[in-house]
Amino acid sequence: MSKVVILSGSPSTQSRLYGLINYTTEQLQQAGAETTLLNVADLPAEDLVKANFNSPAVTEALALIAAADAIIVASPVYKAAYSGLLKIFLDLVPQEGLRGKPVLPLFIGGTLAHLLVIDYALKPVLNALGGRHILGGVYALDQWVERLPDEAYGLSEELVARLDRSVKELNGLLK
Repeated sequence: MSKVVILSGSPSTQSRLYGLINYTTEQLQQAGAETTLLNVADLPAEDLVKANFNSPAVTEALALIAAADAIIVASPVYKAAYSGLLKIFLDLVPQEGLRGKPVLPLFIGGTLAHLLVIDYALKPVLNALGGRHILGGVYALDQWVERLPDEAYGLSEELVARLDRSVKELNGLLK
């Protein structure tokens, strides 16, 4: 069974980003993958900021990344880049920490003007961490994700189709 870690750089669990995360998680689990959601916001802030590698929470989070067969990197877009929360965690990942792992970016933003954030902001960092098989990823607009009652989300048909293609590609690499 493949192990996939979904790394969320959202500071809020109320973000529409979780519409993408939840859908992708369901699709991966239906295909037989074991998924683990790693919310960076749940890690101790002081340990992240001070790069406390002796922190049990940081050690455990980095062990999840090391043990994963694939990583999904998810973030909202702020100021034309991924979240600072995600960056502060990625700074703790060892230099070759993503070597041999397919990486699927999932991003959400308010405008198409930030469409290239994956290519120009995220991919160079992932490459520096040894990531060599970085999938094209999915960039979604906020308006494509509707908040529903009971912490559920409705996704536009276009977004579902794009997520399905990306998950299918990731599953193909994991087999």
